[in-house]
Order: sequence, then C-alpha cells, then structure tokens
Amino acid sequence: MTTAAELDRIDREILRLLMQDASRSLAEIAAEVGLTATPCWKRIKRMEEQGIITGRVALVDAGKVGLPISVFVAVETGDHSADWIARFAAAVDSLPEIVECWRLGGDVDYLLRVVVPDMAGYDAFYRRFVAAVPALRKVTGRFAMERVKGTTALPI
Repeated sequence: MTTAAELDRIDREILRLLMQDASRSLAEIAAEVGLTATPCWKRIKRMEEQGIITGRVALVDAGKVGLPISVFVAVETGDHSADWIARFAAAVDSLPEIVECWRLGGDVDYLLRVVVPDMAGYDAFYRRFVAAVPALRKVTGRFAMERVKGTTALPI
C-alpha cells in the first residue's frame, strides 16, 4: 500500500487535476504534469489499483434535482455491540437519503448527512430510520441554512 510519502510531485499534481475535474482527457492531464499519455495513464492506473483513487463521479446540484434540504442528523446510542453496529450499518445502507455517515468520538456516536425534498420528506425519512434502528438514545436533526463551502478536493 502506498503512503502519502511515496506519492511524488507528479502523482500529487495528477490527483489535484482529477479532483478538480475528473472529466479531463488523459492527454490534457499528461500535458499539464509534463508527461506523455502512457506514463501518465500508468500512474493513474497504479493509484487506482492501490486504492488512492477510489472512483470518479459526476457532482450533482442537489437542489436542481429536487433535494434542496440537507439535514445533519446526530445519533446517540446506548448499544455498541457488534450486532447493533451491523444492524445500524445495514439500515444506513438501505436508506438512500443518507449520503454520508460518520462514526465519531465524543458525545455523539454517528453523524449523518441526509438529503430530502422538503420537511415531509424528512419526516418520512425520520420515521423509517427510527423504525429500522433499535436502541437509539437520541436523534437530533440540524437543518442546513446555507452551504458556505463545499468541495470534494483534498488539500494535497
């Protein structure tokens, strides 16, 4: 497995370019980093095989596809058994409104980012979520008012 120290300047520049716009052609990327297409392609392929590049996606404006509301849902549980964790993970995986789920340290156990069309959509999601996940101590929704910054590019 490659570590951050094993990525050279060219690898990092390739990653920066892909994180900015993964639809760039191989020729464009190669030219920008000072390589020909074949060695550039080999570097990209190596980083994919090593799991550094985990996928390439199109970023979609949630509001323009009818999902303008983001809710950050803090989840606290009293059960941390392997069985509960497996049931929780299965429930999270089964609910498409959950677009991110993070396990945290501290007073909140999990933080979810949920996207919905409106309050009725959140209510419907909330009812399905609570029914699917047993032993919840506390579930708190925080509604996003404005996205001040949003990027998927890492600062490498």
